[in-house]
Amino acid sequence: MKSLVGAVVAGVLASGSAVALLATSAWLITTAAAQPPVLTLLVAIVAVRAFGVARGVFRYVERLAGHDAAYRLLGDARSRMTARLEERGLQHLRRGDLLARLVLDVDAVLDLWLRVVLPLLVAAITATATVVLVVLLLPTAGLAVALAVLVACTVVPWLTARAARQAEKAVASDRGEAYALATATLQAAPDLIAYDGVSRALDEFAQADARLAWAERRSAWSAGLGNALLVVCVGAASLSGLILGSAGEVSGPVFAVLVLTPLALADVLGGVPLAAQMAIRVRASLKRVEALAEAPTPVGEPLAPVALPSGRDLVVAGVAAGYGDGPDVLTDVDLELAEGARVVLTGPSGSGKSTLAGVLLRFLDPRAGRITLGGVDVSTLAGDDVRTVVGLMTQESHIFDTSIEENLRIAKPDATVDELMEALDRAKLGDFVRGLSKGLQTMVGEHGARLSGGERQRLAMARLLLADFDILVLDEPTEHLDTDTGQALLYDLYAAAGQRSILLLTHHPEQAPYADQLVDLS
Repeated sequence: MKSLVGAVVAGVLASGSAVALLATSAWLITTAAAQPPVLTLLVAIVAVRAFGVARGVFRYVERLAGHDAAYRLLGDARSRMTARLEERGLQHLRRGDLLARLVLDVDAVLDLWLRVVLPLLVAAITATATVVLVVLLLPTAGLAVALAVLVACTVVPWLTARAARQAEKAVASDRGEAYALATATLQAAPDLIAYDGVSRALDEFAQADARLAWAERRSAWSAGLGNALLVVCVGAASLSGLILGSAGEVSGPVFAVLVLTPLALADVLGGVPLAAQMAIRVRASLKRVEALAEAPTPVGEPLAPVALPSGRDLVVAGVAAGYGDGPDVLTDVDLELAEGARVVLTGPSGSGKSTLAGVLLRFLDPRAGRITLGGVDVSTLAGDDVRTVVGLMTQESHIFDTSIEENLRIAKPDATVDELMEALDRAKLGDFVRGLSKGLQTMVGEHGARLSGGERQRLAMARLLLADFDILVLDEPTEHLDTDTGQALLYDLYAAAGQRSILLLTHHPEQAPYADQLVDLS
């Protein structure tokens, strides 16, 4: 906040220096035309130089302090939004739209301070000081300038905002739609090419882009309207100085100041129409961010979480769960996973296997029933604590576009190279990595594109083992693999798990090495 106040002060001094520079220059030029003694002009000459230098210096300070304050606020807002996004999941939003909200719409915090609040404060303070100066020289001219400033600061931004309101709302929503379509098209590019769907996808994107371009053109037109009205106000203020000054009994230098000083307000008030337009855009973006922040949390954290119990037996009793306002996906599920046990849960697609995985990791609260860990209800435990005990491996475990080493260090950032290789060996991937020219530093590509399906899953398996969870939840880990490769993966994982408990969620229970308990959701 101190940086923001400093930015306002520096902005006022910079704009005030610009007004003073023009006023002093007008007085100096007209006075010098009469060829008075040079000492008469000396103070004005020094003032012109001082105001010229001060304008640049204070403008730099304003930019520095303003951006420092705005980026601090932006960083804080983005951190809060990322934390809330982590809490809420928001699976109902398309990835591109979610990205637009988290990046572009959150940037509205930056625009709010730099392009709305700061310009309006600087313009209001500097314009008021300019009016006072003109009033002191000629009260009637000062009143005319005050009227022009009042119109420029009230009527012009109101008209600009009115013209921009619908356009700016459309820009925010159409931009999110365009980003969503672009992201979806890029992610689905191989399938679109394979099924000859590229033309239709590009046409859909082109239509969204055309809607966005039209909204932006309407927005630009409203900005042009505001600037035109501002020029009219400034011109009227200068003309009033010309008319009233020529009718009054003022000296030539003072007359020049009355005519030319209002022209400096064009720079001072130039940001007002843009600020009014940006206020509409910021409001629309912040509403989208607010909707993101106010989305219901799928899981609640206890106010006073209890400590993790020493036991690792997991009991699910009569659990039902679903998403949002939708129906129950999971109903009346019972299972017991004793320490070191192997339990297989099977069922058709849509029977709630992945939903149960989310409930066990406290990504989702059950609507009914109870889950205990070591005899303690997991609803009384912190979610982060539960996730230090229960680990998840899915059919599409995310592989980041970085090196093998960095993908593993997600599980254990301080792991030594020997620990990384040990985890790879246990996942039966160690020899493969040693055979690579760059070893652990090998880049795997986006989503592990440079690895085969089996290698991606074994890398995810190594990461799971490196994290050293006590309970492993495996959600269809072999779904995208052929039968032999998938079965080999499971056998190796069961062997590497040692005394850890394993809950396998699968369509193919016959691929499991063995099961202490089989639960069927069909």
